[in-house]
Amino acid sequence: MYPEEMVKPMRAELTEAGFQDLYSAEAVESALAQKGTTLVVVNSVCGCAARNARPGAKMSLAGAKKPDHLVTVFAGVDKEAVDAARQHMFPFPPSSPSIALFKDGELVHMLERHHIEGRPAEIIAENLTDAYSEFC
Repeated sequence: MYPEEMVKPMRAELTEAGFQDLYSAEAVESALAQKGTTLVVVNSVCGCAARNARPGAKMSLAGAKKPDHLVTVFAGVDKEAVDAARQHMFPFPPSSPSIALFKDGELVHMLERHHIEGRPAEIIAENLTDAYSEFC
């Protein structure tokens, strides 16, 4: 587990962009039970989260179409919440960072670490924007 002082600025990158931090399985279940679209970012301390995932997720929100709800869980910190989110991402294996789009509680789009690592934030944002056009 990473100390909260270390991850606080990494959490803030997303919460300042409108994402809600989820800390428990109950909070994840409640968030995914909402009607509409929900973007879930599995945040991480790794470099690809800092360079690619968080900036890409934030950039993707600039367009007219975007998810109704924005939430995030932090791998290596919020174990209960991350485990609950990952159960909804089946059949995809655990991956951090990762980004998932749900519509009415059903997984409709997934970006695993291998889709994020080594790709510029702009490409991630474009991928998500395309998914928003289709599902939001």
